Amino acid sequence: MSEKKVQNNHTIYVKTFGSYSVSYNGAEIAIGSRDESQIGLLMLLMFHFGKDGASRSLIKSTLFEDRDIEDVSHAIRNILYNMRKNLKAHGLPNAAFVKQKKGVYYWTDEVPIVEDAREFEALLNEAAEIEATDQRMVKLADACYSYAGRFFAGRDNVPWIYQESERYRALFHEATTTLMDYYREKHQYKAMYELAVFAVKVDPFAEWEIYVVEALTCLGRFSESERYYDDTVDAYIKEYGERSNEHVRDFIKRLGENLFHDHETIDEIQEKLTNPDSTAGGGYYCSLPVFQELYRTIERTMHRNADKIYLMLCTIIDSKGNPMREGPKLNELSDRLKAAAVHSVRNTDTVTKYGQGQYLILLINTTEENCHIIEKRINDNFLTSRQRTGVSYSVNNIIIPSKEFTHF
Repeated sequence: MSEKKVQNNHTIYVKTFGSYSVSYNGAEIAIGSRDESQIGLLMLLMFHFGKDGASRSLIKSTLFEDRDIEDVSHAIRNILYNMRKNLKAHGLPNAAFVKQKKGVYYWTDEVPIVEDAREFEALLNEAAEIEATDQRMVKLADACYSYAGRFFAGRDNVPWIYQESERYRALFHEATTTLMDYYREKHQYKAMYELAVFAVKVDPFAEWEIYVVEALTCLGRFSESERYYDDTVDAYIKEYGERSNEHVRDFIKRLGENLFHDHETIDEIQEKLTNPDSTAGGGYYCSLPVFQELYRTIERTMHRNADKIYLMLCTIIDSKGNPMREGPKLNELSDRLKAAAVHSVRNTDTVTKYGQGQYLILLINTTEENCHIIEKRINDNFLTSRQRTGVSYSVNNIIIPSKEFTHF
Protein backbone atom coordinates (compact mmCIF):
# COMPACT_ATOMS: atom_id res chain seq x y z
CA MET A 1 0.00 0.00 0.00
CA SER A 2 1.24 3.48 -0.74
CA GLU A 3 2.26 5.96 1.98
CA LYS A 4 -0.56 8.24 0.90
CA LYS A 5 -3.16 5.56 1.56
CA VAL A 6 -1.68 4.62 4.92
CA GLN A 7 -2.12 8.23 6.07
CA ASN A 8 -5.86 8.14 5.36
CA ASN A 9 -7.19 7.45 8.86
CA HIS A 10 -10.80 7.09 7.74
CA THR A 11 -10.12 3.94 5.77
CA ILE A 12 -10.16 0.30 6.90
CA TYR A 13 -6.94 -1.45 5.89
CA VAL A 14 -7.12 -5.20 5.48
CA LYS A 15 -4.07 -7.46 5.16
CA THR A 16 -4.88 -10.89 3.77
CA PHE A 17 -1.64 -12.14 2.20
CA GLY A 18 0.44 -14.30 4.52
CA SER A 19 -1.44 -13.24 7.67
CA TYR A 20 -4.68 -11.46 8.50
CA SER A 21 -5.01 -8.07 10.17
CA VAL A 22 -7.46 -5.18 10.09
CA SER A 23 -6.65 -1.62 11.16
CA TYR A 24 -8.54 1.68 11.41
CA ASN A 25 -7.16 5.04 12.55
CA GLY A 26 -3.78 3.38 13.00
CA ALA A 27 -5.09 0.83 15.50
CA GLU A 28 -5.73 -2.85 14.90
CA ILE A 29 -9.30 -4.07 15.07
CA ALA A 30 -9.25 -7.22 17.17
CA ILE A 31 -12.59 -8.91 17.80
CA GLY A 32 -11.75 -12.08 19.68
CA SER A 33 -10.94 -15.04 17.46
CA ARG A 34 -12.27 -13.24 14.45
CA ASP A 35 -11.11 -15.85 11.97
CA GLU A 36 -13.16 -18.51 13.79
CA SER A 37 -16.31 -16.72 14.97
CA GLN A 38 -19.34 -16.02 12.80
CA ILE A 39 -18.74 -12.28 13.19
CA GLY A 40 -15.15 -12.73 12.06
CA LEU A 41 -16.10 -14.87 9.08
CA LEU A 42 -18.71 -12.32 8.02
CA MET A 43 -16.08 -9.60 8.31
CA LEU A 44 -13.77 -11.58 6.02
CA LEU A 45 -16.52 -11.87 3.43
CA MET A 46 -17.64 -8.25 3.52
CA PHE A 47 -14.13 -6.77 3.61
CA HIS A 48 -13.04 -8.90 0.67
CA PHE A 49 -16.05 -8.78 -1.65
CA GLY A 50 -16.91 -5.18 -0.68
CA LYS A 51 -18.84 -3.34 -3.37
CA ASP A 52 -19.07 -6.48 -5.52
CA GLY A 53 -21.17 -8.07 -2.84
CA ALA A 54 -21.50 -11.53 -1.31
CA SER A 55 -24.56 -13.64 -2.03
CA ARG A 56 -26.83 -14.94 0.71
CA SER A 57 -25.97 -18.52 -0.29
CA LEU A 58 -22.21 -17.83 0.06
CA ILE A 59 -22.71 -16.21 3.45
CA LYS A 60 -24.95 -19.08 4.59
CA SER A 61 -22.46 -21.78 3.55
CA THR A 62 -19.59 -19.87 5.22
CA LEU A 63 -21.30 -19.06 8.50
CA PHE A 64 -23.53 -22.07 9.02
CA GLU A 65 -21.92 -24.74 6.77
CA ASP A 66 -24.38 -27.64 6.44
CA ARG A 67 -26.61 -26.67 9.36
CA ASP A 68 -30.31 -26.29 8.65
CA ILE A 69 -31.23 -22.67 9.48
CA GLU A 70 -34.94 -21.92 9.51
CA ASP A 71 -34.64 -18.18 8.70
CA VAL A 72 -31.25 -17.46 7.08
CA SER A 73 -31.93 -13.77 6.48
CA HIS A 74 -32.85 -13.22 10.13
CA ALA A 75 -29.73 -15.09 11.32
CA ILE A 76 -27.51 -13.00 9.04
CA ARG A 77 -29.15 -9.78 10.27
CA ASN A 78 -28.35 -10.74 13.88
CA ILE A 79 -24.69 -11.35 13.06
CA LEU A 80 -24.52 -8.09 11.07
CA TYR A 81 -25.95 -6.24 14.08
CA ASN A 82 -23.28 -7.68 16.39
CA MET A 83 -20.56 -6.97 13.83
CA ARG A 84 -21.70 -3.33 13.59
CA LYS A 85 -21.58 -2.98 17.40
CA ASN A 86 -18.05 -4.33 17.53
CA LEU A 87 -16.83 -2.08 14.73
CA LYS A 88 -18.34 1.00 16.40
CA ALA A 89 -16.63 0.00 19.64
CA HIS A 90 -13.34 0.21 17.76
CA GLY A 91 -13.94 3.81 16.77
CA LEU A 92 -15.72 3.39 13.46
CA PRO A 93 -18.52 5.88 12.75
CA ASN A 94 -22.18 5.15 13.37
CA ALA A 95 -22.93 3.69 9.93
CA ALA A 96 -24.87 0.84 8.41
CA PHE A 97 -21.69 -0.58 6.79
CA VAL A 98 -23.63 -3.28 4.91
CA LYS A 99 -26.67 -3.03 2.68
CA GLN A 100 -28.68 -5.85 1.14
CA LYS A 101 -30.34 -5.94 -2.27
CA LYS A 102 -31.96 -8.93 -3.94
CA GLY A 103 -30.14 -11.47 -1.78
CA VAL A 104 -26.69 -9.86 -2.16
CA TYR A 105 -24.91 -8.07 0.69
CA TYR A 106 -22.69 -5.07 -0.14
CA TRP A 107 -20.26 -2.95 1.87
CA THR A 108 -21.33 0.68 1.69
CA ASP A 109 -19.23 3.72 0.71
CA GLU A 110 -19.44 5.28 4.18
CA VAL A 111 -16.15 3.67 5.29
CA PRO A 112 -13.70 2.83 2.46
CA ILE A 113 -11.79 -0.46 2.52
CA VAL A 114 -8.28 -1.03 1.15
CA GLU A 115 -7.37 -4.72 0.93
CA ASP A 116 -3.93 -5.92 -0.19
CA ALA A 117 -5.39 -8.72 -2.31
CA ARG A 118 -7.61 -6.28 -4.22
CA GLU A 119 -4.65 -3.89 -4.61
CA PHE A 120 -2.53 -6.73 -6.01
CA GLU A 121 -5.15 -7.59 -8.60
CA ALA A 122 -5.64 -3.91 -9.48
CA LEU A 123 -1.90 -3.55 -10.17
CA LEU A 124 -2.03 -6.57 -12.47
CA ASN A 125 -4.95 -5.04 -14.37
CA GLU A 126 -3.13 -1.72 -14.65
CA ALA A 127 -0.06 -3.49 -16.01
CA ALA A 128 -2.16 -5.23 -18.64
CA GLU A 129 -3.37 -1.85 -19.93
CA ILE A 130 0.16 -0.49 -20.50
CA GLU A 131 1.37 -0.91 -24.08
CA ALA A 132 5.09 -0.09 -23.58
CA THR A 133 6.82 -3.30 -22.48
CA ASP A 134 9.38 -1.75 -20.12
CA GLN A 135 6.74 0.34 -18.33
CA ARG A 136 4.40 -2.64 -18.17
CA MET A 137 7.12 -4.74 -16.52
CA VAL A 138 7.72 -2.03 -13.89
CA LYS A 139 4.04 -2.12 -12.94
CA LEU A 140 4.07 -5.92 -13.02
CA ALA A 141 7.01 -5.91 -10.60
CA ASP A 142 5.02 -3.65 -8.25
CA ALA A 143 2.23 -6.22 -8.33
CA CYS A 144 4.52 -9.20 -7.68
CA TYR A 145 6.24 -7.54 -4.73
CA SER A 146 2.86 -6.71 -3.19
CA TYR A 147 2.09 -10.44 -2.88
CA ALA A 148 3.15 -11.59 0.59
CA GLY A 149 1.99 -15.18 0.75
CA ARG A 150 -1.17 -17.25 0.55
CA PHE A 151 -4.51 -15.50 0.85
CA PHE A 152 -5.75 -15.99 4.44
CA ALA A 153 -3.04 -18.58 5.10
CA GLY A 154 -4.26 -21.38 7.35
CA ARG A 155 -7.93 -20.97 6.42
CA ASP A 156 -8.00 -23.29 3.40
CA ASN A 157 -10.81 -25.28 5.07
CA VAL A 158 -13.24 -22.49 4.07
CA PRO A 159 -14.13 -23.23 0.40
CA TRP A 160 -14.30 -19.66 -0.91
CA ILE A 161 -11.03 -18.76 0.83
CA TYR A 162 -9.30 -21.79 -0.70
CA GLN A 163 -10.59 -20.88 -4.18
CA GLU A 164 -9.44 -17.27 -3.85
CA SER A 165 -6.09 -18.38 -2.42
CA GLU A 166 -5.43 -20.65 -5.40
CA ARG A 167 -6.55 -17.91 -7.83
CA TYR A 168 -4.22 -15.30 -6.35
CA ARG A 169 -1.34 -17.75 -6.24
CA ALA A 170 -1.88 -18.59 -9.92
CA LEU A 171 -1.91 -14.87 -10.78
CA PHE A 172 1.33 -14.38 -8.87
CA HIS A 173 2.90 -17.37 -10.63
CA GLU A 174 1.94 -16.11 -14.07
CA ALA A 175 3.14 -12.56 -13.41
CA THR A 176 6.40 -13.67 -11.84
CA THR A 177 7.19 -16.08 -14.67
CA THR A 178 6.55 -13.31 -17.19
CA LEU A 179 8.94 -11.03 -15.32
CA MET A 180 11.61 -13.74 -15.12
CA ASP A 181 11.47 -14.21 -18.90
CA TYR A 182 11.74 -10.44 -19.38
CA TYR A 183 14.75 -10.14 -17.03
CA ARG A 184 16.46 -13.05 -18.79
CA GLU A 185 15.91 -11.51 -22.21
CA LYS A 186 17.26 -8.13 -21.01
CA HIS A 187 20.16 -9.80 -19.13
CA GLN A 188 18.92 -8.16 -15.93
CA TYR A 189 20.16 -10.98 -13.73
CA LYS A 190 20.36 -8.97 -10.51
CA ALA A 191 16.65 -8.15 -10.82
CA MET A 192 15.96 -11.80 -11.64
CA TYR A 193 17.88 -12.93 -8.57
CA GLU A 194 16.08 -10.50 -6.25
CA LEU A 195 12.64 -11.46 -7.56
CA ALA A 196 13.43 -15.18 -7.40
CA VAL A 197 14.60 -14.93 -3.78
CA PHE A 198 11.41 -13.02 -2.95
CA ALA A 199 9.27 -15.65 -4.72
CA VAL A 200 10.95 -18.49 -2.79
CA LYS A 201 10.06 -16.70 0.45
CA VAL A 202 6.38 -15.98 -0.27
CA ASP A 203 5.63 -19.06 -2.39
CA PRO A 204 7.86 -21.84 -0.98
CA PHE A 205 8.52 -25.14 -2.74
CA ALA A 206 7.16 -23.84 -6.04
CA GLU A 207 10.48 -24.32 -7.91
CA TRP A 208 11.48 -20.64 -7.92
CA GLU A 209 14.89 -21.86 -6.75
CA ILE A 210 15.69 -22.73 -10.37
CA TYR A 211 15.65 -19.02 -11.20
CA VAL A 212 17.87 -18.23 -8.21
CA VAL A 213 20.53 -20.70 -9.38
CA GLU A 214 20.26 -19.45 -12.96
CA ALA A 215 20.63 -15.81 -11.90
CA LEU A 216 23.59 -16.53 -9.61
CA THR A 217 25.32 -18.45 -12.38
CA CYS A 218 24.76 -15.67 -14.91
CA LEU A 219 26.10 -13.15 -12.37
CA GLY A 220 29.27 -15.23 -12.04
CA ARG A 221 28.59 -16.03 -8.39
CA PHE A 222 29.48 -19.70 -8.91
CA SER A 223 30.41 -20.68 -5.35
CA GLU A 224 27.23 -19.11 -4.04
CA SER A 225 25.11 -20.92 -6.62
CA GLU A 226 26.69 -24.23 -5.66
CA ARG A 227 25.95 -23.69 -1.96
CA TYR A 228 22.40 -22.62 -2.80
CA TYR A 229 21.92 -25.75 -4.92
CA ASP A 230 23.03 -28.01 -2.06
CA ASP A 231 20.81 -26.22 0.46
CA THR A 232 17.82 -26.39 -1.90
CA VAL A 233 18.21 -30.12 -2.53
CA ASP A 234 18.41 -30.73 1.23
CA ALA A 235 15.31 -28.59 1.82
CA TYR A 236 13.21 -30.38 -0.83
CA ILE A 237 14.21 -33.82 0.39
CA LYS A 238 13.42 -32.81 3.97
CA GLU A 239 10.05 -31.41 2.91
CA TYR A 240 8.95 -34.34 0.74
CA GLY A 241 10.87 -37.18 2.37
CA GLU A 242 13.78 -39.29 1.24
CA ARG A 243 11.45 -41.24 -1.03
CA SER A 244 10.95 -38.26 -3.29
CA ASN A 245 8.38 -38.63 -6.02
CA GLU A 246 9.24 -38.39 -9.69
CA HIS A 247 8.21 -34.75 -9.85
CA VAL A 248 10.66 -33.77 -7.11
CA ARG A 249 13.48 -35.79 -8.62
CA ASP A 250 12.80 -34.09 -11.95
CA PHE A 251 12.94 -30.69 -10.22
CA ILE A 252 16.32 -31.47 -8.67
CA LYS A 253 17.60 -32.57 -12.07
CA ARG A 254 16.40 -29.33 -13.71
CA LEU A 255 17.86 -27.32 -10.84
CA GLY A 256 21.25 -28.91 -11.51
CA GLU A 257 21.07 -28.06 -15.19
CA ASN A 258 21.50 -24.39 -14.23
CA LEU A 259 24.55 -25.07 -12.06
CA PHE A 260 27.82 -24.10 -13.72
CA HIS A 261 31.28 -23.06 -12.55
CA ASP A 262 33.94 -20.61 -13.60
CA HIS A 263 36.78 -21.75 -15.88
CA GLU A 264 39.37 -23.75 -13.91
CA THR A 265 42.24 -26.15 -14.55
CA ILE A 266 41.59 -29.88 -14.54
CA ASP A 267 43.57 -30.25 -11.29
CA GLU A 268 41.38 -27.65 -9.58
CA ILE A 269 38.24 -29.36 -10.88
CA GLN A 270 39.41 -32.79 -9.76
CA GLU A 271 40.19 -31.49 -6.29
CA LYS A 272 36.61 -30.21 -5.98
CA LEU A 273 35.14 -33.44 -7.33
CA THR A 274 37.11 -35.65 -4.96
CA ASN A 275 35.26 -36.85 -1.88
CA PRO A 276 37.46 -36.03 1.15
CA ASP A 277 36.17 -39.21 2.85
CA SER A 278 36.84 -41.47 -0.15
CA THR A 279 39.68 -43.28 1.62
CA ALA A 280 37.81 -43.68 4.89
CA GLY A 281 36.20 -46.96 5.90
CA GLY A 282 32.51 -47.66 5.37
CA GLY A 283 30.12 -46.98 2.52
CA TYR A 284 29.23 -43.71 0.83
CA TYR A 285 25.87 -42.35 2.05
CA CYS A 286 23.93 -40.04 -0.29
CA SER A 287 20.40 -38.81 -0.99
CA LEU A 288 17.97 -40.90 -3.02
CA PRO A 289 18.14 -38.71 -6.20
CA VAL A 290 21.96 -38.97 -6.23
CA PHE A 291 21.71 -42.73 -5.61
CA GLN A 292 19.30 -43.07 -8.52
CA GLU A 293 21.66 -41.27 -10.89
CA LEU A 294 24.56 -43.47 -9.75
CA TYR A 295 22.44 -46.57 -10.33
CA ARG A 296 21.38 -45.48 -13.80
CA THR A 297 24.94 -44.60 -14.77
CA ILE A 298 26.24 -47.97 -13.61
CA GLU A 299 23.35 -49.76 -15.31
CA ARG A 300 24.26 -48.12 -18.63
CA THR A 301 28.04 -48.45 -18.46
CA MET A 302 28.57 -51.79 -16.72
CA HIS A 303 25.96 -54.01 -18.33
CA ARG A 304 28.62 -56.50 -19.44
CA ASN A 305 29.53 -57.13 -15.79
CA ALA A 306 25.96 -57.07 -14.49
CA ASP A 307 26.43 -60.33 -12.59
CA LYS A 308 28.91 -58.51 -10.30
CA ILE A 309 26.59 -55.62 -9.40
CA TYR A 310 23.92 -56.08 -6.75
CA LEU A 311 21.16 -53.94 -5.30
CA MET A 312 20.25 -54.74 -1.70
CA LEU A 313 17.10 -53.56 0.08
CA CYS A 314 17.15 -53.63 3.89
CA THR A 315 13.74 -53.37 5.60
CA ILE A 316 13.13 -53.20 9.33
CA ILE A 317 10.57 -55.82 10.42
CA ASP A 318 8.73 -56.51 13.65
CA SER A 319 8.78 -59.73 15.68
CA LYS A 320 6.16 -61.25 13.33
CA GLY A 321 8.18 -60.52 10.23
CA ASN A 322 6.01 -57.62 9.02
CA PRO A 323 7.59 -54.37 7.78
CA MET A 324 7.48 -51.58 10.35
CA ARG A 325 5.97 -48.46 8.76
CA GLU A 326 5.58 -45.88 11.53
CA GLY A 327 6.04 -45.04 15.18
CA PRO A 328 8.68 -43.36 17.37
CA LYS A 329 10.53 -46.65 17.86
CA LEU A 330 10.97 -46.96 14.10
CA ASN A 331 12.78 -43.61 13.95
CA GLU A 332 15.42 -44.83 16.38
CA LEU A 333 15.73 -48.20 14.64
CA SER A 334 16.02 -46.48 11.25
CA ASP A 335 18.95 -44.34 12.42
CA ARG A 336 20.67 -47.43 13.82
CA LEU A 337 20.15 -49.37 10.59
CA LYS A 338 21.68 -46.51 8.59
CA ALA A 339 24.78 -46.53 10.78
CA ALA A 340 24.99 -50.34 10.62
CA ALA A 341 24.68 -50.40 6.83
CA VAL A 342 27.30 -47.69 6.21
CA HIS A 343 29.71 -49.32 8.66
CA SER A 344 29.21 -52.83 7.22
CA VAL A 345 29.97 -52.20 3.52
CA ARG A 346 33.10 -51.15 1.64
CA ASN A 347 33.92 -47.56 0.73
CA THR A 348 33.16 -48.49 -2.90
CA ASP A 349 29.53 -49.24 -2.00
CA THR A 350 26.73 -46.68 -1.76
CA VAL A 351 23.89 -46.42 0.79
CA THR A 352 20.69 -44.34 0.73
CA LYS A 353 17.44 -44.13 2.67
CA TYR A 354 14.48 -45.16 0.51
CA GLY A 355 11.64 -44.93 2.98
CA GLN A 356 11.06 -44.96 6.71
CA GLY A 357 12.78 -48.12 7.88
CA GLN A 358 14.17 -48.97 4.44
CA TYR A 359 17.67 -48.55 3.01
CA LEU A 360 19.14 -49.37 -0.38
CA ILE A 361 22.74 -50.47 -0.90
CA LEU A 362 24.51 -50.55 -4.28
CA LEU A 363 27.20 -53.23 -4.13
CA ILE A 364 29.85 -53.00 -6.83
CA ASN A 365 32.03 -55.85 -8.06
CA THR A 366 30.83 -58.44 -5.55
CA THR A 367 29.20 -61.88 -5.50
CA GLU A 368 26.00 -63.35 -4.13
CA GLU A 369 28.04 -65.09 -1.45
CA ASN A 370 29.50 -61.75 -0.37
CA CYS A 371 25.97 -60.34 -0.18
CA HIS A 372 25.22 -62.91 2.53
CA ILE A 373 28.37 -61.85 4.36
CA ILE A 374 27.29 -58.21 4.22
CA GLU A 375 23.85 -59.13 5.60
CA LYS A 376 25.54 -60.87 8.52
CA ARG A 377 27.74 -57.82 9.16
CA ILE A 378 24.71 -55.52 9.19
CA ASN A 379 22.89 -57.84 11.60
CA ASP A 380 25.95 -57.95 13.88
CA ASN A 381 26.08 -54.14 13.94
CA PHE A 382 22.33 -53.64 14.21
CA LEU A 383 20.86 -56.42 16.36
CA THR A 384 21.14 -56.60 20.14
CA SER A 385 20.75 -59.67 22.32
CA ARG A 386 17.21 -58.80 23.47
CA GLN A 387 16.00 -57.18 20.28
CA ARG A 388 12.75 -58.56 18.89
CA THR A 389 12.82 -56.58 15.66
CA GLY A 390 15.01 -57.54 12.72
CA VAL A 391 15.93 -56.82 9.12
CA SER A 392 14.55 -58.38 5.96
CA TYR A 393 16.95 -58.42 2.98
CA SER A 394 16.05 -58.48 -0.72
CA VAL A 395 18.96 -58.78 -3.16
CA ASN A 396 18.76 -58.15 -6.90
CA ASN A 397 21.38 -58.59 -9.53
CA ILE A 398 20.82 -56.00 -12.26
CA ILE A 399 19.65 -58.73 -14.64
CA ILE A 400 18.94 -61.74 -12.38
CA PRO A 401 15.57 -62.08 -10.51
CA SER A 402 15.56 -61.24 -6.81
CA LYS A 403 16.29 -63.58 -3.90
CA GLU A 404 14.83 -62.72 -0.49
CA PHE A 405 16.25 -63.57 2.90
CA THR A 406 14.86 -62.78 6.35
CA HIS A 407 16.85 -62.71 9.59
CA PHE A 408 15.59 -62.16 13.12
